[in-house]
Amino acid sequence: MRKPKKNTGDNISAENANWKFSGDVVKKFDSHVKKSVPLYEWSHEIGLKISDFFLTEPSLCYDIGCSTGTFLEKIATKNKNKDIKFIGLDEIKDMCEMAKKKNSKIKKIKILNKKIQNYNLNKCDFLTSFYTIQFINPSIRQNIFNKIFKSLRWGGGFLLFEKVRSPDARFQDMMNQIYMEYKIDQSYTPEEILSKSMSLKGVLEPFSTNANIQMMKRAGFKDITTVFKFLNFEGYLAIK
Repeated sequence: MRKPKKNTGDNISAENANWKFSGDVVKKFDSHVKKSVPLYEWSHEIGLKISDFFLTEPSLCYDIGCSTGTFLEKIATKNKNKDIKFIGLDEIKDMCEMAKKKNSKIKKIKILNKKIQNYNLNKCDFLTSFYTIQFINPSIRQNIFNKIFKSLRWGGGFLLFEKVRSPDARFQDMMNQIYMEYKIDQSYTPEEILSKSMSLKGVLEPFSTNANIQMMKRAGFKDITTVFKFLNFEGYLAIK
């Protein structure tokens, strides 16, 4: 017997341990993620500024987990007069359809309904992933990092944003409490916050800062730095 869906905020309903990015979530995704992830738009701004150091002509840029194509629209518009191609990958068909619709007039953007683990990346200069790999099964994450490193040209950059776990239980409790208060400040009710947390069980599996860095190092990256840190949300730049 399936358990009933519960409201997780922004009129999005989800079952226990069964959060999905399809269906009604697609239309509400952009507004929902801005409220749920602190400084989400600023993470895009960081990506745009960092891209200047890697996107020389001609170039290829990938966005893994492109969702509705919002970042692709921003970065393609920024580089509209340059010989640069942009490819967005997302395994959710509904997201890809929305991304294609949003970017239908930008010819240099291509949206592919593909899982990164099943897609062969071409040689590229810049690759981004905003809060996506945390939703991929931990058993295959190292293979994905290996694939990303291999696809980059020498000197290419990988920009990774992830929710992270704290290094010990005390810090984790503190970050969880502050994040819950942040969501209340965004007008989510305690019931919506709990329902969202329950829906993400077994779906969202964040690693610690050290674990993410170690995976990048095992893939071959040697030059890695933190470019963003806010509570349990972090951005890294790795250069091949």
